Amino acid sequence: MAAAGAEPSAADIRLVIAASSAGTVFEWYDFFIYGTLGAILSKAFFPTGNATLEMLLFWLVFAVGFGFRPLGAILFGFLGDRLGRKYTFLVTVTLMGIATAGVGLIPSAATIGMAAPVLVILLRILQGLALGGEYGGAAVYVAEHSEPGRRGYFTSYIQASVVGGFVLSLIVVLTCKSLMSEAVWKDWGWRVPFLVSLALLVVSLWMRMKLSESPVFQAMKEQGEIAGNPFVESLTYPGNRKRLFIALFGIAAGLTVIWYTAMFTGLSFLKSAMRVDDTLAEIVVGVGAAVGMLFYLLAGHISDRVGRKKPIVIGYLATLLLLFPAFWLMGASANPALAEQARRAPVTVAGPDCSFSAFSTEQSTQCGKLLADLAGSGVPYSLKTAPALTLRAGDRVLQLDAYPWTDKAARGKALQAMLADAGYDFTKVRPGPVQIAGIIASLLLLMALSGFTYGPVAALLTEMFPPRIRYSSMSIPYHIGTGYFGGFLPFISSLIVAKTGDPYSGLWYTWVVVAVAFLVAMWGLKGGPPQAYGDDAV
Repeated sequence: MAAAGAEPSAADIRLVIAASSAGTVFEWYDFFIYGTLGAILSKAFFPTGNATLEMLLFWLVFAVGFGFRPLGAILFGFLGDRLGRKYTFLVTVTLMGIATAGVGLIPSAATIGMAAPVLVILLRILQGLALGGEYGGAAVYVAEHSEPGRRGYFTSYIQASVVGGFVLSLIVVLTCKSLMSEAVWKDWGWRVPFLVSLALLVVSLWMRMKLSESPVFQAMKEQGEIAGNPFVESLTYPGNRKRLFIALFGIAAGLTVIWYTAMFTGLSFLKSAMRVDDTLAEIVVGVGAAVGMLFYLLAGHISDRVGRKKPIVIGYLATLLLLFPAFWLMGASANPALAEQARRAPVTVAGPDCSFSAFSTEQSTQCGKLLADLAGSGVPYSLKTAPALTLRAGDRVLQLDAYPWTDKAARGKALQAMLADAGYDFTKVRPGPVQIAGIIASLLLLMALSGFTYGPVAALLTEMFPPRIRYSSMSIPYHIGTGYFGGFLPFISSLIVAKTGDPYSGLWYTWVVVAVAFLVAMWGLKGGPPQAYGDDAV
């Protein structure tokens, strides 16, 4: 690395980008591996007998990690602005690696009871704290080594590395599954991807130890301009409250719901609602994400030419127009027979007391039980009020006289048997080459929307805030936005789907958040090409 005060060489920049991006990939791998293994973890740590409730509890605990990211941003942002960028993100990556490996060592709920979910929650909190400090450190570190005309492109590698962590989690899961029998994988093999994080931690620490401190931070330290209390100054620095508002509602909230909808909702949608073979769904989504990373680099490069605002607001507007069509294309390509079944024999439930509680292990009414069984089977339905409970598949009335209302496991099998007689097929499907091409096309469209709203953001956020409080000021709104608007997205969208019976209805949460972000970004962000630090982006 270059000596203090010296201009970084091309080799220095390559090392900065490689080490920072690799660490970001590894740290997001640690965070995403939990979401990638959702189907297994929900049963291992949150067994309730209600498939819908198990998955909702799993996504709720998934959101807990995101919920603690703002606290991590405050803590590590303070350290990053006071002690330096380099050593702070060495601490964050270490904490993340240890917490992730710990999840792989927790006995199942069948072995230690309620202690299992409690331990999972505690480790997810540690992961959230670590991630709250990681992104800001890596983004600021790369940005402060970059010249203004290349800053968007160089920092876009950090943005793409977030996707890289998701792709790596899929690669490790698929590799482990291919080397084990299905019985071994479901018994204990799923723990291996968590333990792999220890090896990734060693590699990340080795790479990051080669780095020197950011030249901007070194200069501030030599000139005695280090912030006394970065958190307080972030709230009191002239004009900073407006910047924080725009960074939260106009940038972080919008970009994160697009990204999580593209990846996590896309993967869950294929596996559950579309009943695509799990392994094939993971491969297809992994391919789409890996290729889609190029959009992040392209958007970062474009932002160096036209400014940060244009790619972001155009990406928001395109999302509002194309989000639902992208998922309609994915659904039609993934399981066209399912769409035909739903068109030919749409399921309708009519009856009294048809309330459905997603948080109950058992519904209190027969109609509620029937809705829970449909939701657990991934069958879309429409709901009507009527004096007596009836279930229809098209014009055909399905008899409920012998329905095993008191036996939850038997109910699911009985329902699927009745719907199978009406033409529904509940076997996992493996789409053909043409259909897979359609799925990948829809995923690439979603990744393009994500890339153009996410790719320029690291450069934009570092340019919005003054150097003395930059780590804290960019990390806090970013992680509040991603932690709460994005972290709770899988839970909220799953709850909407369970309530409505429409597998596409959860997308409305994303649409509304993006609409708000679009309006705030149009109002608050300045246009024009980026310049030096200190030129307000708002």
